Amino acid sequence: MHSPPILSILMPVYNEAATISQILQRVETVDLGDVQKELIIVDDFSTDGTRDLLRSLSEQGRYRVYFHSQNMGKGAALRTALTYASGDIVIIQDADLEYDPAEYAELLKPILDGRADVVYGSRLSGAKVARAFNFWHYVGNKLLTFITNLLYNSILSDMETCYKVFRADVIKNIQIKSNRFDFEPEVTAKILKRKHKLYEMPISYYGRDFSEGKKITWRDGFAAIWALVKYRFVD
Repeated sequence: MHSPPILSILMPVYNEAATISQILQRVETVDLGDVQKELIIVDDFSTDGTRDLLRSLSEQGRYRVYFHSQNMGKGAALRTALTYASGDIVIIQDADLEYDPAEYAELLKPILDGRADVVYGSRLSGAKVARAFNFWHYVGNKLLTFITNLLYNSILSDMETCYKVFRADVIKNIQIKSNRFDFEPEVTAKILKRKHKLYEMPISYYGRDFSEGKKITWRDGFAAIWALVKYRFVD
C-alpha cells in the first residue's frame, strides 16, 4: 500500500499580528481526507509582536517555526521554508486572510490525479467571489500577467497569485534567487521554460488594501517586470 501523500504548507510571515492566529486556525482545521499536512512557518523578522507569538507557539510544540535574523523578503522566507519541506506536494500560504485554505482540496486535485505538475489559483477568472476594489492593483496584475504570456507563450490569467501548488520535486529542482515579491515571476518563468504542466483553477479572493496591511507596492511591479525579462534569457 502507498503511504498517504503529504502536503507541505509554506507560510512566510512578516508583521501579521492582526491575522496570524486566525490563519493558523484555518489551516489547522482544513480537512484534506487522506492527505496529511505539515505547516512550515518562517518569520521574516517581524517587529509588531508576530514574532513573539510565533516563538511561544513554537516552544509549545504546536508549529514548526523558523526565524530570520533580519528582514529579507518573501522569496527568501520561502527559500528557507523549502529546505525544511518533506511533503510530496507544496503550497504557498500567505499569513493574511486574503486566501481561503478551505480551497486546498480543489487545488490539489489536478496534481493528485496526475494531470498537473503545478496548479495556480486564479483570483481573476471571475468564477468565484473576489473583493471589488483597487483598480490600479488590478491593472498591475493584468499587465504583469500579459507580459508573462507574451514572453513565455502561455495563457495565464493571474501570474501574481499567492496560491501556487507544486509537485515537490518540481519546486525543489528550481533554484530560487529572488528575495522579495519577484519570487512570483521568477518561479513562473522557470516553470514555463521547463515545460511543466501548469494548470489554473479559480479561487476566492478577500483582498486588503494598504491601510489593512498590504505590503506589495508599485516598486515591486517594476522588479517583477525586470525578473520576467531577465529569466526569459537566463536561468
